[in-house]
Amino acid sequence: MNLKSLYSGLLIAGVMGSAYAQEAVDTAMVKKIREEGLNHSKVMETAFYLTDVSGPRISGSPELKHAQDWAVNQLKAWGLVNAKREPWGKFGKGWEVQKNYAAMTVPYYHAIIAIPRAWTPGTNGPITGDVVLIKADTITDFDKYKGNLQGKIVIFDTKPNAERTFKADAVRYTDEELDAMAKGPAQAGQRRTFDRTAMLKARAFRTSLNTFLLDEHVGLILSQARGTDGTVFTTNGASYADTAKAVSPELETSGEDYQRILRLVKAGIKVTMEADIKTRFFTDDLQGYDVVAEIPGTDKNLKDQVVMVGGHLDSWHGATGGTDNAAGSAVMMETMRILKAINFKPRRTIRIALWSSEEQGLFGSRGYVLNHFGDPKTMELKPEQGKVSAYYNLDNGTGKIRGIYLQGDSVAGPIFKAWLEPFKDLGASTVTIRNTGSTDHVSFDAVGIPGFEFIQDPLDYGARTHHSNQDTYDKMSEDDLKQAATIVASFVYNTSQRSEMIPRKELPKAQPAIARN
Repeated sequence: MNLKSLYSGLLIAGVMGSAYAQEAVDTAMVKKIREEGLNHSKVMETAFYLTDVSGPRISGSPELKHAQDWAVNQLKAWGLVNAKREPWGKFGKGWEVQKNYAAMTVPYYHAIIAIPRAWTPGTNGPITGDVVLIKADTITDFDKYKGNLQGKIVIFDTKPNAERTFKADAVRYTDEELDAMAKGPAQAGQRRTFDRTAMLKARAFRTSLNTFLLDEHVGLILSQARGTDGTVFTTNGASYADTAKAVSPELETSGEDYQRILRLVKAGIKVTMEADIKTRFFTDDLQGYDVVAEIPGTDKNLKDQVVMVGGHLDSWHGATGGTDNAAGSAVMMETMRILKAINFKPRRTIRIALWSSEEQGLFGSRGYVLNHFGDPKTMELKPEQGKVSAYYNLDNGTGKIRGIYLQGDSVAGPIFKAWLEPFKDLGASTVTIRNTGSTDHVSFDAVGIPGFEFIQDPLDYGARTHHSNQDTYDKMSEDDLKQAATIVASFVYNTSQRSEMIPRKELPKAQPAIARN
């Protein structure tokens, strides 16, 4: 570390220590919040209705609307006001899986683990076909298959996923890792490097291949999903745009089943499969919607200011989106329930937002920010932008909160350090200047609103549940979610009661690359 960096670090530490000593914490209120959040929690009941009862909540689906309607009614029942589904802009086609069956029948029967890729069509009834291996590196390679693929099941020569690991799926942050986070410098923006020419070439080839297979009327495409041990990490296989071109039916198949079929075909052994896949598109309403509701402020001088909490309610379709992100949505709903249950009358208005279409590009939060606060492309800001004290987000699985990312807002550090002090016994004390991205708080950060994501224990989020067929209610940790809701409720309480708003960073520059799709 050079002397300039050392001096800067000591200066920040000194400022944080001084402000930390000055930030008051209402211990009596913290005690009330802890009692309600830890001993009278409803977070798992909420999670049950968002997952098991609602089902997969892919954008634009009836299941997402069911979850949104349930959330609106539940928030109203808890006493929140202005609860509604609020449109944020055009999304595109809704989609859902209505039936999914596929099995190998020759040389013997074996039902395979496979999930339709999002926004792909079904098989239009039961089909039976032989599996054909496609080896094509250029468009000219298509000629040898022309006229021979109608009704066939297509597979590609794909390398197997890594099948052996000696690491546990689920982990918690160690004290050493958290200490490194707290002491680490702010992360410089990293630009991903890639061969754009190669990427565009590969994309053009895949588009040509899809067109060829569609024109050949193949019965079904098999693709190998990421994941092992029967876990299938799902993705989309076509565009959700209402103008998107048609594609063939496609199943993402577990690595084990895919490789078994591939080995047999490569060995010259006939493989026959049967499948019956039914998916449905929804085009009656192309709008996307968020859920919003409020606890109104009571201070005549501060009630037009807002504290916001949120998480995304949409999920992928391979399971019921327990850790991604019913967990975050349930915690934020529980936060509001806790504050109502203790009869809290906030100075500032507290608003919850449950976003949609986060998985397709943060569209719900970006649309909301564009409609209410300003445009990050031009940095033309609306009056409401100046009235939001802070936005708190939760979207990193079911693990308990260990602290908070400052997103570069160093002046907020000592404030949050003081607010976390009463929760050291629950494992939460880390404040890091570092950033974290890829979820909805960055939509707020992009227009200069203090937006924060909490540090959460990873558990098996990345290894097993994130976007996979394992992402169910069963993978949600009750004790961790109770702890998280209790801490978020305390942060919201403190933010709403503080005489000043949360300090802001320098306004970001216009970001022309950010746009609502």
